[in-house]
Amino acid sequence: MRLVALRILPFLMTCYFISFVDRVNLGFAALQMVSDLRLSATVFGLGGGLFFVSYFFCEVPSNLLLEKVGARRWIARIMITWGFLAGGMALVKGPHSFYAMRLLLGAAEAGFFPGVILYLSYWFPAKYRARIIGMFTVAIPVSSFLGSPISAALLEIGWLGLRGWQWMFILEAAPAVVLGLACLVVLSDRPSDAKWLDTNEQSWLMSQLDAETPGERPVGRLSLWQLLWNKHVLALSMVLAGSTAVSSGLQLWQPQIIQSYGLTNLQTGLLNSIPFALASVIMVWWGKRSDQRGERIWHAALPLILTSFSLGAAFLFESLFATLVILCLAVIGIYAGKGPAWAVSTEWLSASTAAAGLAQINAVSNLAGFGTIYLMGFTKDVTGRFSLALLPLVALAAAAALTMLLIGRNKMTSAVAGDKAAVVGR
Repeated sequence: MRLVALRILPFLMTCYFISFVDRVNLGFAALQMVSDLRLSATVFGLGGGLFFVSYFFCEVPSNLLLEKVGARRWIARIMITWGFLAGGMALVKGPHSFYAMRLLLGAAEAGFFPGVILYLSYWFPAKYRARIIGMFTVAIPVSSFLGSPISAALLEIGWLGLRGWQWMFILEAAPAVVLGLACLVVLSDRPSDAKWLDTNEQSWLMSQLDAETPGERPVGRLSLWQLLWNKHVLALSMVLAGSTAVSSGLQLWQPQIIQSYGLTNLQTGLLNSIPFALASVIMVWWGKRSDQRGERIWHAALPLILTSFSLGAAFLFESLFATLVILCLAVIGIYAGKGPAWAVSTEWLSASTAAAGLAQINAVSNLAGFGTIYLMGFTKDVTGRFSLALLPLVALAAAAALTMLLIGRNKMTSAVAGDKAAVVGR
């Protein structure tokens, strides 16, 4: 497994790192872009959220195409397309072009994350997945940890008559195109296609994966329409929304929250990176702990509870130090639970439903990001306070934690009922 992990994970993490830099650098662009283009908080929130609308509609079709044409070629297509469109954000001139580019960017990136999660299930048995997914998704906080000071520094560029935010979009988009081309060389669709594994290694890995081919799973063979409305899929979508949508809201608004204390762009970038640095370390440890203990429910629910309570505390404390502590706790909670929650998703979906199911879970959870980003902007415009703008995030994280605990309760009830039936059968 070490050879497979070393071959696949660092490259995919780098791809996801660039993906998230291109997705959330809008938060730093806003430090100049909002005033340059005279965008209100509501307009910025709407444009930021529209990304997730097109993302939602294209997610399931994209993942089904990935399964059909192969992960190597489809992931390459996604990255090259979003790279060009992310750079195209430099051409935005006002609200309408802003809305259009965000819609196009969401459509281009749709399918990348669930596609990679599906791809990882082709290579790693279930007992490794929480830590593997945790290691892969650590690229999200790392992208903000490293990307924050880089994006802030790029805002100071003023070459060729373009503003810093325009250069930031162009320069941070270029690696996506390069990595997209590299996908065609680095990735193999399945273990059986991997020329970098010898015959014995291929046979061992495929036997490990075949040995866990499931019996009964909560989500079995279903039509696409049945799958989209399946109660288990919708429940898992709600759980992931508690981290994904809350994360999206914070990533786009957090730089403005921090800068509201009168800081420079560079100071804002450095402070913005601190919560993500802490989350990067803790989410890997927490995912590994979930695998070692074979426990998913509490490992997914407790971080969401931490996020909800910490953001709720923003009403009580208003100093810069207190705000930074609150953001650190919230971001740690957002990312620590991702590995265990996605591990539950891969373990619940049968092979026939995995591609569409994972895409649907990710699509719905990201669509909630449209609501959180827009509501934060609208609330900020109406009340003038960022603490009140955090309310949608508090409610969503709490609802996600409760849903995860209900999933655990129902799972336990089903297990007890099964044991009783077995005893009666004897």
